[in-house]
Amino acid sequence: MVLATLAAFLVVGAVGIGLILRSRNMQIWIRSYLTRAPRPQTAGPVHVLFCFVDHFEPMWGKADAPTQRARVERWCRDYRAMAGRHKDADGRHPQHGFFYPEEEYVEDYLAQIADLCADGFGEIEIHLHHDNDTEANFRTVMRRFCNTLHEKHGALSRDPRTGELAFAFIHGNWSLDNSRRDGRWCGLNNELILLRELGCYADFTLPSAPSDTQTSTVNSIYYATDDPAKPKSHDRGEPVRVGGSPSGDLMIVQGPLALNWRNRRFGIIPRIENSDIRRSCPPSAQRVDDWIRTGIHVQGRPEWVFVKIHTHGTQEGDMDTLLGPQMDAMHTYLESAYNDGERYVLHYVTAREVYNIIKAAETGKQGDPNQWRDFILPRPSHRRSAPAA
Repeated sequence: MVLATLAAFLVVGAVGIGLILRSRNMQIWIRSYLTRAPRPQTAGPVHVLFCFVDHFEPMWGKADAPTQRARVERWCRDYRAMAGRHKDADGRHPQHGFFYPEEEYVEDYLAQIADLCADGFGEIEIHLHHDNDTEANFRTVMRRFCNTLHEKHGALSRDPRTGELAFAFIHGNWSLDNSRRDGRWCGLNNELILLRELGCYADFTLPSAPSDTQTSTVNSIYYATDDPAKPKSHDRGEPVRVGGSPSGDLMIVQGPLALNWRNRRFGIIPRIENSDIRRSCPPSAQRVDDWIRTGIHVQGRPEWVFVKIHTHGTQEGDMDTLLGPQMDAMHTYLESAYNDGERYVLHYVTAREVYNIIKAAETGKQGDPNQWRDFILPRPSHRRSAPAA
């Protein structure tokens, strides 16, 4: 009787755990997370490469034009003031990745952001929301947007190997390569191939948990090979490693994904740490420690740790967090705890610089990653807007 009761409790417990996992789509990635090998220890200092990417959407919530303008103006004013108080080991201010959505293009907004980037506060990259798309339309839209960003705003650089414009990408609604179960918000099973052919050097969408678009691969930098007959071809891939060679169709650069046991639902269930920053999940010293402890790196170069965090920066409810004292305190903590020059060295980097440093590691470069910020792709000019008459 006792054994039967115990067995019943175990079954109920297992079913309950399974339901909890599925309620947050954790069954997709929890095995990889729990079995991932820790970052190897290193003798010298750990170089922390801190990259902040933003799904920057001025029109979010179908805002009217005055609200859109106010959002952009606040970012360009307040980010300059906040980030201007901080520097890394190389004298660089925090770098913000403005992944701007093609479908929300307004020339004046991009002109203001380009001015901010020209002053050394970040770079412009590409974000896209689309649904039930076609290959022909995707090629047309992406080529047009790349050309517009480059010709009008000096964004994006040319790959010296091909002469073509190169860009980093974030997929709207997390749906890279048609990865939602219901097939919404993309429509292209060969999106990785198309991105490669159009000049995308890396995707920065992930992590996307708790969305069902999250991959089973976590906390990794890898090459994904597209299968045009299937969605979500980036679910797995070949890790980027020192001495390795590029493979597949697209490099995937993931941010930290973990379980947060310090902040548990109902005091029992760990919350998901998905490297998102907003009012409901503000930055903190604890989160910074967790991101760095995750140890995302190129295999064979564990002393270079990549931390990619993300946000949706133009939502009013979050801007006080992203542009105010909490973000200021996060950078202060980074610069005090992870920039002593002996145990840690801090580098604020853009998505393009992340890619360059990853490629430098792949070819065997070592030492201070600051020297490899422009290893392949040069810094874009970010053309300043003309002064008002």
